[in-house]
Amino acid sequence: MKIFLSGWIVLKIYLSGSIRGGRELQSNYQIIYDYLQNNGHEVLTHHVASPDVIEIENSMTNAEIYTQDINWLQMCDIVIAEVSIPSLGVGYEIAYALHLNKPVLGVYEVKRVISAMILGNTSPNLTLHSYNSISQLLFQIANYIKVISNQNS
Repeated sequence: MKIFLSGWIVLKIYLSGSIRGGRELQSNYQIIYDYLQNNGHEVLTHHVASPDVIEIENSMTNAEIYTQDINWLQMCDIVIAEVSIPSLGVGYEIAYALHLNKPVLGVYEVKRVISAMILGNTSPNLTLHSYNSISQLLFQIANYIKVISNQNS
């Protein structure tokens, strides 16, 4: 985490979203990524938002992907996970981040059925919010970052 003279905190963010589990919310991942970047944060996992992520991952071995993601999880300040689409990888990333005592925001579309393993998790480092619209999604992300920034300033 970097703190600038203006008091603005720039976070290293691990953005998590379904890749192999389904890409139907890729446009939401892109909107989240753009919002975070436009607000000065460093998104370590920019590829999650890319429409070409499958091709990007196909150029890597499974071990390379695992090592890269674990390194990014260890480096990040927070995790923002879009959990609307069931994904073993996203669930693993959330559990690993919580094990590292990282703050995690999980967001999901109201109309979705979410895993009980996510919804039932009582970790104080896991915050969950549902959303009906992109503006509500971005509002929740902004508020979460504000709370985290205030805790660390």
